[in-house]
Amino acid sequence: MTTEIYLRPLALKDAEVSYRWRNDPEVWLYTKFMLKQPITAEIEKQWLLNKLDLTNEKRFAICVKNTNEYIGNIQLLDIANETAEFHLFIGEKKYWGKGIGYHASLMLLKYAFYNLNLKNVFLEVHAENLAAYSIYKKVGFQPVSQQSDFIKMVINASVLATIH
Repeated sequence: MTTEIYLRPLALKDAEVSYRWRNDPEVWLYTKFMLKQPITAEIEKQWLLNKLDLTNEKRFAICVKNTNEYIGNIQLLDIANETAEFHLFIGEKKYWGKGIGYHASLMLLKYAFYNLNLKNVFLEVHAENLAAYSIYKKVGFQPVSQQSDFIKMVINASVLATIH
């Protein structure tokens, strides 16, 4: 990977960028997110305002190291009972296919297991989203079930330790 990244907590100012991603159907093609109306920067800012202080969620911005450009989000949601749900997306399409999702996933999973002391992290990935599925398998997620078009995958702390 030539593009080095870092994660930082998601901030209210990020709404000025992320609202554009929320209006791009290509970004959400393989997700359960359905755009019902155009998302303005103000709508996105209000949504973020409601999310950022939740104690059972950890939301991070993915940023390019040498430019500080904000290019995507990665998060742990519904944190409870040593488990969380994992979400990732790269909103800036020029960074798709560059290994960023893999590296961001490793960073967040290390935080989940070593800082938050979680035991399991799960996700759901669309069966046709081969790029995401490949990232998750490479990181160490294992498929455990499939419902409709979505595959549920799980990783635990001991698996991450053996891979990385």
